[in-house]
Amino acid sequence: MSRRVLIITYYWPPSGGSGVQRWLKFAKYLPDSGWEPVIFTPENPDFDLQDESLQKEIPSQLEVIKFPIWEPYQLFSKVKGKTKTHPGRLLEQKDRGFLEKAAIWMRANLLVPDPRVFWVKPSVKFLIELVKNGQFQAVITTGPPHSMHLIGLELKRKTGIPWITDFRDPWSQWEFLDQLPMTDVIRRRHQSLEQQVLGEANAVLTISPTFQIDLEKLAERKINLLTNGYDPTDIPTDFSLKDKESGKLHLVYSGVIDSIRNPIPILKAMKEEFVETGEEVRMTFVGKVSEHLREFVKADAWLVERVFFPGYVSHGEVFGFYAKADTLVLILTDTKNAQGNIPGKLFEYLATGVPVLALGDPEGDSAKILQEAGGGEVIRHEDFVKIQIALRKLMDGNIERESEVKIDRFSRKSLTQDLAKILDEHTLS
Repeated sequence: MSRRVLIITYYWPPSGGSGVQRWLKFAKYLPDSGWEPVIFTPENPDFDLQDESLQKEIPSQLEVIKFPIWEPYQLFSKVKGKTKTHPGRLLEQKDRGFLEKAAIWMRANLLVPDPRVFWVKPSVKFLIELVKNGQFQAVITTGPPHSMHLIGLELKRKTGIPWITDFRDPWSQWEFLDQLPMTDVIRRRHQSLEQQVLGEANAVLTISPTFQIDLEKLAERKINLLTNGYDPTDIPTDFSLKDKESGKLHLVYSGVIDSIRNPIPILKAMKEEFVETGEEVRMTFVGKVSEHLREFVKADAWLVERVFFPGYVSHGEVFGFYAKADTLVLILTDTKNAQGNIPGKLFEYLATGVPVLALGDPEGDSAKILQEAGGGEVIRHEDFVKIQIALRKLMDGNIERESEVKIDRFSRKSLTQDLAKILDEHTLS
């Protein structure tokens, strides 16, 4: 008989992004390992990226419980006359008025650990009887937002149910917190809550070796590594690589470009290398990009003709862009958490077989995965000459690739089997 596991997640379709796909795929494959997942998620969440196509990937038999959430920025949005506004967007604004500054200060010092904290008590009250009545054999919480972990913490304390917590990003050491005007008292509050979660969870998961090491130092306990991955069934059956045309190079980036992901070095190197050669080079940014990038391109007539912004597309549609690419570009963060930065799309990039060029830390976790898989290379943002050399090799087709990219261990099905083993370990007596 299948055992039931309650998965508490803020992000769920129609939200887009790697955090959504992580638990959507675990939910898809857990039944194969004897676990029946039940999703608990907000009824009316506030998120930027929407991908309606992901709704079709929700298994028909999957139970999804949607519970209303109140977020303080809903009130702020009404005052400002905007549909949705929260600090992540406010921090990217150049000009901030009094209300914007007040909202950021409030996020930093009043909403701990995050604006979703008001969902904790109502959710625990709603779930407590279900858990006590034996509806579930385990609970999983995934963050950020780290408020989800506080729901798991309370359920564990009140019922003793086995609880697994999943850190997709750090908590007290998260670079996002460094951008906020946070007092020392509040930072210690984050650290205290984090220690409670790390100390009382039956098992802790994270997505990268670096985050695993950092959390083990904080928690003084074993942390389980469970990376993101790729699902072979996502790749269209008619997907095929394009042949490299002589004198032409098409670079494709998929995902978000924001204040901590900087593609400008590759654009400058592209212009420097090809401005006078007559070769045809272009770059396409698929997804949400910052105004800063758009303005940078707009100010350069050469780039305007060669850089394209088709906007956000569904997960299914993005494979059409991959198929037209000679190279897939990965822009890693250039911040204190950079070593552990492994974007979910890295595994999907590798699964396509298209060569990958990444900007980031050559010693980081993404670089190691690329190197081990034989899928591409990572170059530092500031290593301008090396970026140019890489672009020239790509244009000339002088890229040595492994005959077969080694990524089977990153398949969603294989990773879900690892998750099921962790669940078994902490629930079977």
